Amino acid sequence: MFGAPQRGTLMRLVHATVAAVVLALSTLALPASAPPPPVHGALSHIRVGLVFDVGGRGDKSFNDAAFEGIDRARRELGIVMEMLEPSGAEDREAALRLFAARGFDLVVGVGFIFSADINVVARDFPSAKFACVDYAPPRDGNIPQNLRGLSFREEEGSFLVGVVAGSQTSSRQVGFVGGMDIPLIHRFELGYRAGVLAVCPDCRVHVTYAGTTPDAFRDPARGEAIATSQISAGADILYHAAGMTGHGVFEAAHDLGAKAIGVDSDQYDEMPGTVLTSMVKRVDVAVYDAISSTAQGAFRAGMTSFGVADGGIGYVSEGPHALGILAETRVKVAEFAGRIESGAVRVPSVK
Repeated sequence: MFGAPQRGTLMRLVHATVAAVVLALSTLALPASAPPPPVHGALSHIRVGLVFDVGGRGDKSFNDAAFEGIDRARRELGIVMEMLEPSGAEDREAALRLFAARGFDLVVGVGFIFSADINVVARDFPSAKFACVDYAPPRDGNIPQNLRGLSFREEEGSFLVGVVAGSQTSSRQVGFVGGMDIPLIHRFELGYRAGVLAVCPDCRVHVTYAGTTPDAFRDPARGEAIATSQISAGADILYHAAGMTGHGVFEAAHDLGAKAIGVDSDQYDEMPGTVLTSMVKRVDVAVYDAISSTAQGAFRAGMTSFGVADGGIGYVSEGPHALGILAETRVKVAEFAGRIESGAVRVPSVK
């Protein structure tokens, strides 16, 4: 989908008002991507800074979807965009602070891992506005008044692809490969398992997580090893929610004659003929919506949730990338999607 971003070091800030930020960043090497040519328009004075999640741009998944959202805002609204890709955990807060200190109109953190950092930075820059994809609110529920949390009901989309897997497995065994073992990824697992069992009550769902640190999202070798083990145990369709680790799942499925299900965006092109479908999480829609409302003076703080009913969650069901899905399977999924929308089916999200 997109190539790796050009990298460079951060330019020193010369304004006295951000001298402290310069000092804090002087020992860091945050790679930055060169912004695309600006599109001149009524909103060309609006500046948006986006900080990528683990794995960075080019992951063919979560981060690329966020990029599509900000790039759409550039094309359609004419905003000015800049992006940073932290090289380590210590760089996340610094990157957020950099954009805020430079007076950007909106600062976006991509991924739950930014939650604690963005809380701190938002409170330190009360006049700036922030948005965080997959934001996890503080336990006390005290969300900064200048922060919009963007969340998704991933369990709903995972349920739908679970129906696909449960309907089309030949071995009556399927697999789930998670990235980091955390509540967010548990939602994918629980939804998938529920979808499989809704149409195949006696199916077995193999579940393995790649690790307990953010590195679990960028370890294709680990993903391939897990997938190989699950396929050897009998699983013939594997769903991953593991970022770049999922590339290894695709490799193993291809080599061993199994099918795989992608996540976050349409991942068919990662392994044509092997990727059966993908659970689509419209991160691009969420990011664009946050930018658009901010640019038009209608920023909304607090939580915004996206699911099947509002088109924020779905799966690849049409076109050449969904040719492997049987017609009767599509009918089943459509029926369950309608029941989820109506509330007749409540998909589990907590272990």
